[in-house]
This record gives sequence, structure tokens and C-alpha cells, in this order.
Amino acid sequence: MLFWLSDSQAVALIGLLGGIALGLAARLGRFCTLGAIEDLLYGGSDLRMRMWVLAIGAAMAGSFGLMGLGWLDPEQSYYLSIRWMPLASILGGLMFGYGMALAGNCGYGSIARLGGGDLRAFVIVLVMGVFTYVTLAGPLAPLRNLLFPQIEIAGDLSPGLAHHAHVLTGLPVHVIGIAIGLLLCLAALSSRDMRREPKSIFWSLVVAGAVVSGWAGSFWVYQNGFDGLQVVSHSFSAPVGETILYAMTGSVRPLSFAVGSVAGVWAGAFIGSLIKGHFRWEACEDPRELRRQILGAAIMGTGAVIAMGCTVGQGLTAFSLLAISAPVTFLAIFAGAALGLRQLIEGFSAAE
Repeated sequence: MLFWLSDSQAVALIGLLGGIALGLAARLGRFCTLGAIEDLLYGGSDLRMRMWVLAIGAAMAGSFGLMGLGWLDPEQSYYLSIRWMPLASILGGLMFGYGMALAGNCGYGSIARLGGGDLRAFVIVLVMGVFTYVTLAGPLAPLRNLLFPQIEIAGDLSPGLAHHAHVLTGLPVHVIGIAIGLLLCLAALSSRDMRREPKSIFWSLVVAGAVVSGWAGSFWVYQNGFDGLQVVSHSFSAPVGETILYAMTGSVRPLSFAVGSVAGVWAGAFIGSLIKGHFRWEACEDPRELRRQILGAAIMGTGAVIAMGCTVGQGLTAFSLLAISAPVTFLAIFAGAALGLRQLIEGFSAAE
């Protein structure tokens, strides 16, 4: 592949293919974090949350399987090379979850909705992408660096649960990760309702495959390429801002996995909406709703940078490596989303 493509083009293609799978999963499989939380808290259904758990478990088993084969070095990834900051995971996760509830979707979900013609999602994607870079490299960056400095671990024990378990038990890291992943898969499939939904199982596995393919593909380019690109997989916080920058300055910037991934989700969601006959242009008729969504997107973008990831970045991709930050951030996102949904649905006034 690298004979015909540059390293950046190769990883962009890998991101594009995985992103298309994720976009199809969102439109055809109804794979959605906020939808899963809302169904669990207010809809009386845990099906979509079980889909998420199955995707995490399968992605984890697949990623640690790659490690066992020597096809992935997890310590080359962003999530296991930066010192874990508990407060950043908690605060950033709470902000992201609350902003997600206000906006009505996360970054991944908003890109998928944009693929179906929702112009409100276009505004959410733009605002979230801009605020990720405002916090990452813009006016808020000095404050973020002061409060939450991202420090490389430099030879210390990797901030991964499997790596800590390896120190305690002596078992190989990949064996621990595969075992935990398979246990999560069994837990997700323990429900009869889940087992009766082969479509939900299929799309959960598609999502997991997209995450694993991102790790495998980017690591292969890292090993065989010439530019030493970072080993990555899918996330939709800072990559959204990176895609906006590429759209404006693509003649002087190389392609990247992030740009391919974001474009792929949009393309996959567009294809999925055409398959289901759901594509239609939608706009916001209530300025108060749009104001709430813009505020939520800004909070999401800021929170995602603080937490070093979003529902996909931490809730799936970092989880697939058993990064310590992943379960903490995911629980914080859940709590923030629950708070935001309660505010929207029930209000905060005391019950009579």
C-alpha cells in the first residue's frame, strides 16, 4: 500500500473505511450513546446499552488479540502513553455528558445525523470542533495546560488496567485483556432480549471491528512507513476540529486518520440513510432549542479535551486497551448525561 500512498494517505484510508462502518452502525443499527442512556433511564430498555457493552468487549478481545500476535504495541497509543489524571477524567467526562444531553447527541452521533440531512447537527459539529481546538490549542489552552498538564509517562508503569493486573498476577497482558473482553461479551449477551436481536449483535461487532481495524492499520503504517505516525483508532472530539482545519487548510496540511474517520462516518451515515429511506433535510425552528444545542456542543468540545476523549474515544477506543481513564470517564459521561436529561425531561424543581 505504501508504494502508492503516503503514510498520511494510508492512515486516512484506514480511518475512512472504519468510519464508514461506524456511520452505517449509527444509521442502520441505531448505535448511539445518548440513546442508550436515555433508553436505560427513561425507556425501560437496556438493549442499546448492552450493544455498547458488547462492542467494548469485542473491541477489547480483538485489540488484545492483536497484542498477543505482535500486531499492536498499546504503549504507542495516546491513551497509554500519557499520565492518567483522575480529576480530568471525572470533570471532563461530566462536562461532556452534560453537554451531550443539551446538544441532543455526541460528536459521533451528530456526524451520523448530519449524514441523514440534519442541519442542526451541522451546527453542533462545527461548534464542538471549534471548541475542542479553543481548549486544545487556542485561548483556553494555557489554562488547560496549567490545570491538567498532559505528561508522558516516560518509562513508568503504563496506565492500563491489564498492565497493572500483569504486575500483580504475572499473567500475560494480552491474556488478561482477552479474558476481560470475553467476560464483557458474555455479560452483554446474558439477556434473552439481546440474544433475540441478531441485528443489534451484528452492528455491535461491526463497531468493535472498526476500532480494532484502526489499531491494526495505524500500527502497521507506524511499523512499515517512514513518517512515524502515531498509533490511533477512532475518536470524535479533537478529530472533528482537525477535520475542520483540514477543510480550510488542506493544501498545506496532510491527510490524517482523524480526517478519514470523520469523513467516513458522514459517508456511512449518508449511505445508511439512503438505504432506509430516511434522508431528509431538517432544520431547527425554535431558536431556544438551537441556543441550547450550541451551548451543549461548546461544553462537549471543552470537556472532551479535558477528559482526553469522548464517548467513542474513551468509551470504546481507550476501553479496548483497558486504559484506566476509560471506565472512569465513561461513568462520568453517564452521570453528566443523566443530569442533563433530568434537567430537560423532569426539571430540577422539587416534586410536589
